[in-house]
Amino acid sequence: MNFLTKLKILPRWIIASLDSLILFTCALFGYLVRFNFELELIEQNDAFAGSFTFMVGGLLVMQNTRSYEGIVRHTGLRDGSNIFKTVLITFVLFLFLNFFHGNFLNDRFLLPTSVLIIASLSSIFMLIFYRLLVKELFVYLKNGFAEKDLRHGVIFGAGEAGIIAQEAIKNDSKSQMNIVAFLDDDPKKEGKNIDGKRIYRGLDDLEKLVKQYAITELIIAVRDLSVHRKNEIIDECLRLNVSVSMVPPVDQWINGGLTAGAIREIKIEDLLSREQIILDNPRIEEDLRGKTVLVSGAAGSIGSELCRQISYYHPKLIVMLDIAESPLYDVEQEFKEHHPGCAIKIILGDVRNKKKMKEVFKEFKPQVVFHAAAYKHVPMMENYPEEAIHANVLGTKILADLAVLAQVEKFVFVSTDKAVNPTNVMGASKRAAEMYVQALNEYLELNHKKYHTRFITTRFGNVLGSNGSVIPLFKKQILNGGPISVTHPEITRYFMTIPEACQLVLEAGVMGEGGEIFVFDMGEPIKILDLAKKMIQLSGKKVDTDIKIQFTGLREGEKLYEELLNDFETVKITHHPKIKIAQVLPSSYHKIDGQIEFFHELIGKNNETDVVRHLKALVPEYISNSSRFEVLDRMN
Repeated sequence: MNFLTKLKILPRWIIASLDSLILFTCALFGYLVRFNFELELIEQNDAFAGSFTFMVGGLLVMQNTRSYEGIVRHTGLRDGSNIFKTVLITFVLFLFLNFFHGNFLNDRFLLPTSVLIIASLSSIFMLIFYRLLVKELFVYLKNGFAEKDLRHGVIFGAGEAGIIAQEAIKNDSKSQMNIVAFLDDDPKKEGKNIDGKRIYRGLDDLEKLVKQYAITELIIAVRDLSVHRKNEIIDECLRLNVSVSMVPPVDQWINGGLTAGAIREIKIEDLLSREQIILDNPRIEEDLRGKTVLVSGAAGSIGSELCRQISYYHPKLIVMLDIAESPLYDVEQEFKEHHPGCAIKIILGDVRNKKKMKEVFKEFKPQVVFHAAAYKHVPMMENYPEEAIHANVLGTKILADLAVLAQVEKFVFVSTDKAVNPTNVMGASKRAAEMYVQALNEYLELNHKKYHTRFITTRFGNVLGSNGSVIPLFKKQILNGGPISVTHPEITRYFMTIPEACQLVLEAGVMGEGGEIFVFDMGEPIKILDLAKKMIQLSGKKVDTDIKIQFTGLREGEKLYEELLNDFETVKITHHPKIKIAQVLPSSYHKIDGQIEFFHELIGKNNETDVVRHLKALVPEYISNSSRFEVLDRMN
């Protein structure tokens, strides 16, 4: 039996030979039935010659319909319809030959009409039946004789996607899973069967099935499943130590078909505590089509995704600016391969270099600027506050001032929720930058009413999978066998995906009239400890047994809870229920401009305490937490 288990595809000549044998046999069977199994009458009517003729005619038709080219172990409805078409054409062909032969060559038909009908009907049945039989034989050989231990799994979703997933797994010779049951929330399906597998209601019987069949995997195969229900399924699977995977959306299936290899593991993005937000504003294309767009920080997680999304709106040119050489090179190669029709210009440069930035604005004359370049790591910036001020505040001011001089239409500034009631240098530096671009916008509105650059700010939380975020760190720690380091058992954060964040930035660019701070409704904050536990379990490990969680204490400047609005801010709604505008107290442009310019003098003195003291004066709500700079708050 070993050679059969290794045989994945029957050669065409074997299929053609089997088809020929069936055609001959079915024709002979037709003669037997027609003449009541009387051998003398059968011989008198040349049954063997007639059966052979029917076989040859059928083979000639098969040459055109190619019905023997299908992979037998993947036989489906399309193969069945092809066989039906083959036999039907053969039937019509012999009707014509009978008419021609009986009227012009001889007074006898090649095949009696009754024999032709019986042969055709039985051929359709036998040709399809033997294919299905071989298909099941392959499955049996895979599951029964193959020398490997099969994992038992269930599929959540007894609809079309679930049925296709079951077929894909069953027909994949490399798959080591045996589906034993289906689960579905639809009460009308409860108790019914699919391919001999019983359908159970929801998650009610999952624990019983786990004990009965030693189930180790569950596949979610439901389209448009709510995040809430998805999380319930995942939580129950994690409780029962069952691995979870998902059937991808239909548009991601290869050539319109699902393969077992396409069924993917649950990603951490699937655990968002809200529905993923999809924005589709046709005005984005109106704003970007045919324009030169400058993206600073273009090699970063947000900046590179911004460039990808912008490319779909047919800009004239995307100027990609970043100081990180290797990542910028990678983005350039990606665009050459995947977006060859999009014109790009790579600029290796630093937003803190005013001379270089002047040259960029002068040469390319951007009409829209997305400013995503920043230092963002909280502990690092707490150790190097001068660098945070230099990049996040002074760098933003350089770009903003040059945008005004270059008559840029819109300047979209990418900020962070850490700018709200900041407890660290990084957050405070981003808040100072927010204040400057808002004050500059207000100044321009008052003094240049006819035309001026419109400055817009977007503010959102942590981005899943971005460089330096907690998700890649946890993945690396799990891969290394742990422990996972969590700063505090109660720490929470808002999360969004990279595409969501970039959609918000683009949407804000369209919606913004100037001076707004756009905030996202990101649902409920996620507890980092719960996130760590789920990531451990989703990797197939056990918490504290395989991977331990270690609490390291809050880092310098870190706070337990992030906020999207400070104590003095309110919001107003927009056309999209998930996007709101923060109503922020205005700042005097001349005052804040002078305060920011004063940073140049302080940084030159190389005194970090004076730099942070001045930042606290500029951003009064900045109160340090778990930081050496807390002493400055006590002095006030």
